[in-house]
Amino acid sequence: MAQYDGRLRFGAFVPPHHKVGLDPTVGLENDLTLIEHLDRLGYAEAWIGEHHSSGVETIASPEVMIAVASQRTTHIKLGTGVSSLPYHHPFMLADRIVMLDHLTRGRTMFGVGPGQLLEDASMLGIDPSTQRPRMEESLDVILRLFRGETVTEKTDWFTCQDAVLQLAPYSDFDIAVAGAISPSGPKLAGIHGTGLLSLAASDPVGTERLAEHWAIVEHEAATAGHTVSRANWRLMGPMHVAETREQARKDMEYGLCWLMESLSHVTPTGLDRFDDVDHIIGYLNDTGRGVIGTPDMAAAHVQRLIDASGGFGCFLFRDSDYAPFPAKLRSYQLFAEEVAPRFNGRLKSVEASNRRVFDSKGAGVTATERSQAEAAARYAQRRKG
Repeated sequence: MAQYDGRLRFGAFVPPHHKVGLDPTVGLENDLTLIEHLDRLGYAEAWIGEHHSSGVETIASPEVMIAVASQRTTHIKLGTGVSSLPYHHPFMLADRIVMLDHLTRGRTMFGVGPGQLLEDASMLGIDPSTQRPRMEESLDVILRLFRGETVTEKTDWFTCQDAVLQLAPYSDFDIAVAGAISPSGPKLAGIHGTGLLSLAASDPVGTERLAEHWAIVEHEAATAGHTVSRANWRLMGPMHVAETREQARKDMEYGLCWLMESLSHVTPTGLDRFDDVDHIIGYLNDTGRGVIGTPDMAAAHVQRLIDASGGFGCFLFRDSDYAPFPAKLRSYQLFAEEVAPRFNGRLKSVEASNRRVFDSKGAGVTATERSQAEAAARYAQRRKG
């Protein structure tokens, strides 16, 4: 269990959200290129989604994407964001995750949820009302398998008979439960002592409940005999930054209206219209649901989430094709250069070192001039010699 020291990590939650009209093969390649970009910039994590319908979220298997991305990256951790547990036999999914843990040498993370898209569930013949209970049944079995237990379990949708994984996990990899507005996710995270993915953290209602949700995690964990850490709490929200607000707004002309309207058919957005990019930007910025603007605006947004939550471990961009791909890459670069260092502690020693130079009041210049004069005098004396 990671210890919480108040320093933030940063990453991306990649459903993905691709604008329809983009070649889907190019979209998948862009997702991989993005993860490589994040790795080079020092981002800590990328979480990759699982969806089977809508034409927007086009990754069907986060495990396959993680396997490919792990071969193109060096440091970044790669998580299922999330594996929809009711869609899989728990033994088979546990087996694949452990294999990924070995293939990535411990860079795999396992995020879980009940599944969100209605059509995904209906195509599998799953009653949506059963998804949350099935997720809880599956997670219990998967965690027991990860611990090396031999599991016999029969439910109305899967059977495990003396099931045991042939490979032990390579590492003590991160496991996180997705949560939104209801207390269900925090409750389950606490019961099992896992991390929490707060996917509605920047929703005004979600922001209001952050402190309450972490209190639920801690209460349930203590009751179950687990220790949890804020370091394993991830908060997610939409964000795009540019050098100026005007440039950020121009970037949004590419896909913000279309994507926000698309999302409104899956989850409540609170928007009343989707035909005006300025209207949507104003709504996101004014309500705190997201940030479309400058690095300073992004930093203020992160600080608000810290204040509302009492502290967490990692902020995740909700990655979407709001902007053209080069502008999106630039947004992540600007954030890494100008925002992340304000929260990850890496500036303290640099600023202190620089401050000592300024506080010396020119002592370095005086010493250099004296040294140069002495060297010139010695050389002149030698020539006279």
